[in-house]
Amino acid sequence: MSRRQFLQQLGLGSASAFSLMALNPLQAFASPARSGFRPSTLTASDTKMTYRRQNGSGENISLLGFGMMRLPREQEEVDRLVDYAIEHGVNYFDTAPMYAGGRNEAQTGAALSRYPRDKYYVATKMSNQNQQLWSFEKSKEMYENSFRQLRVEYIDYYLLHSIGGGGMDALRGRFLDNGLLDFLVKEREAGRIRHLGFSYHGDVRVFDYLLDQHEKYHWDFVQIQMNYLDWRHAGRGRRRGDADAEYLYGRLEKLGIQVVVMEPIRGGSLANVADEVRQQLQAVRPDDSPAAWGFRWVGSHPNILTTLSGMNKMEHLEENVRTFSPLQPCTEEENQLLARIADQMAGFPTIGCTTCAYCMPCPYGVDIPGNFAFYNEAVTSKMLPLPEPSAQDYAERQEAFIKAYREAIPAEKRATTCIDCGQCLSKCPQQIRIPNQMSRIVELTRKRRK
Repeated sequence: MSRRQFLQQLGLGSASAFSLMALNPLQAFASPARSGFRPSTLTASDTKMTYRRQNGSGENISLLGFGMMRLPREQEEVDRLVDYAIEHGVNYFDTAPMYAGGRNEAQTGAALSRYPRDKYYVATKMSNQNQQLWSFEKSKEMYENSFRQLRVEYIDYYLLHSIGGGGMDALRGRFLDNGLLDFLVKEREAGRIRHLGFSYHGDVRVFDYLLDQHEKYHWDFVQIQMNYLDWRHAGRGRRRGDADAEYLYGRLEKLGIQVVVMEPIRGGSLANVADEVRQQLQAVRPDDSPAAWGFRWVGSHPNILTTLSGMNKMEHLEENVRTFSPLQPCTEEENQLLARIADQMAGFPTIGCTTCAYCMPCPYGVDIPGNFAFYNEAVTSKMLPLPEPSAQDYAERQEAFIKAYREAIPAEKRATTCIDCGQCLSKCPQQIRIPNQMSRIVELTRKRRK
């Protein structure tokens, strides 16, 4: 692969992942006037979409859920994506107060409010990870603001956002000691929250503690990161305390708690696989993309309620709708193939970043997800100068890598700007040792003396 092809495939440049977060958090969106707009009148029986029935309420939830975190800036484009999704049977939309610099709920609310309230289910979260928001008053203010931004009188699926980060101390400070969790349980009893759950990243002791309290809180659902790589290789490259998805899913299934899946293709890394992996998949299903394989694997598990995908481009949405309309479950042979591929991929020296950008902004300007995306693409495209510096072509490959890196990442956003302040560590849901990984990239971009 040439350097030009590499850059085109990567698609980074100065418009990096950081730009997704550099938005005005105070900007609200009004629903644009659209000539001839008519809300969809489709029902579940009118589409080929696969649905799962929610335990208890009996709601039919589309197995493909719309993760709204990476929406386009323009409201008209958001509306266009939402219109297509609803017309093709997608009815679960997931957002959070912290997404897109604080404007994501407003975008979501503007798009969905054009439809009858019974045509969609909206999920949002208590995103009080910042310790300045741990007080009951500040958290309650965030909760109430979600209703205004989403333009709803009730929230269908409400989550304690990203529990596990910060361990038990953070759980106590965010939800227990301040009485916030008890308040949210009462809000569910009052009907302003229809279903209460939590999303998990990080210390598995927090996950286990909340499930041990299931009889007290009666969790309606739990959101976990689940894909065929994390099924048994979730701890790769992370700090200790995390758990494989197989364990998380197994515990939830035994308790009868349905699962909402995030990162089914691991931030796109299971869509942009190495050539040898792609060839193995195409040999079995030539017409299926690697992303479709990832979604089919997740959707084949019976305790999945919905599978979130961050679809900010129409072509992604169209492909995913095709995959789930209807979903063709993986065969046993296909599951075995994906398990072998996962074992193979676990040996790749990639960084487990999903480009969620929770770590941003970096106080020193480092484009953390942009650097990691470049590095991972270099691994899968085999541009990274591996295996060892003693290899005969090491100097040539390193030269190509350095040139591509410098063109893709502006100087002020490169790994060399990292000073190991550690402010990003507690924010990363993947528990990546970010400063250590930045040091690796710096070393790779430092020319060796002959």
